[in-house]
Amino acid sequence: MGIDIEIGPRGVGWVPQACTLPTVEQPLRVAEFDDLFATVVTKAQRRDRTTLVLELERIPEHAARAADLMVRESGCCSFFAFSLKVSGDGLELAITVPQAHADVLDALAAQVSTATGPAV
Repeated sequence: MGIDIEIGPRGVGWVPQACTLPTVEQPLRVAEFDDLFATVVTKAQRRDRTTLVLELERIPEHAARAADLMVRESGCCSFFAFSLKVSGDGLELAITVPQAHADVLDALAAQVSTATGPAV
């Protein structure tokens, strides 16, 4: 069983067709993710097929920004599970999906790589 990923003129390649966010708002949400990835993510690691872990700069505003975006995203794509963990020297955002939505996570991981550049 695969998942349909919408790839259209907007370039919103990781947004699944099952997303309930109004179509007109999807490019704005993708832009928010791209900005978060480009400005806050210091490292990305694919833990397994269904889990992507992002290390973020450990700054309270970054944690709040990531949490706000994750709450809003889980409202339209309820299959995402987000975990934000603060440790002594780090801030980790884990994104998990069911196996049936691993293709969406593949596309999201590619988007992280594009937004952060080859150094991450």
